[in-house]
Amino acid sequence: MSTDRRLALWAGIAYLVTFVTSIPALALKTPLLESGAEPGLAAWGLVLEITLAFSCVATAVLLLPIARRVSQTLAVGFVASRTVEAGMILSGVLPVMALIALGRDNAMSPALVELHDAAFLLGPAFMSAVNALLLGTVMLRGRLVPRIIPTIGLIGGPLLLLSSYGVVLGLWEQTGTVGAVAALPIAVWEFSLGVWLIVKGVRLPAAPLEGARGGGASAPAVVGR
Repeated sequence: MSTDRRLALWAGIAYLVTFVTSIPALALKTPLLESGAEPGLAAWGLVLEITLAFSCVATAVLLLPIARRVSQTLAVGFVASRTVEAGMILSGVLPVMALIALGRDNAMSPALVELHDAAFLLGPAFMSAVNALLLGTVMLRGRLVPRIIPTIGLIGGPLLLLSSYGVVLGLWEQTGTVGAVAALPIAVWEFSLGVWLIVKGVRLPAAPLEGARGGGASAPAVVGR
């Protein structure tokens, strides 16, 4: 197995880890955030959420050597945006840890819940949209995966950004119908990309594309078949 194939494989695994941790994490901590119930379950949710943050960074670091062959700027930007997303996720962990320690009925509970919700909006919403625009452009420009996969991300990114701004303006809730529908294309993009990276790998240009390292464009070479 080549180094590029191994990187794509582990990046795909990291993407799937973000799925198997994010949804259960939200479900486990929601009872505590809404009513103060089940602090034990919330603690397990935080374990999953911390793992989610690590997995987010892993996807970017593992794909960096591949993505930089298409665009150095976009590749580094993706690492930066994915790291910011992970930081926002961990920022959301802190108020929940405080709620578990202090109890849901303490005077600071409303402020802690609002702080968690703000971090949840900035991380999984705003930054996920930015990630899709950066990595989706790399994948589409370099023809690293079938066009339909990054196209979904490039459509979903602006939709999620607009939805997130709507949440900031108080037009709808992030977890409401509009927010859920806007987030769906990003979920499909990340899941399909993760599966493709595991099963098929990527198609890499034989030389860096124009703007990546100063080389000219060239036909892609299949890696990891």
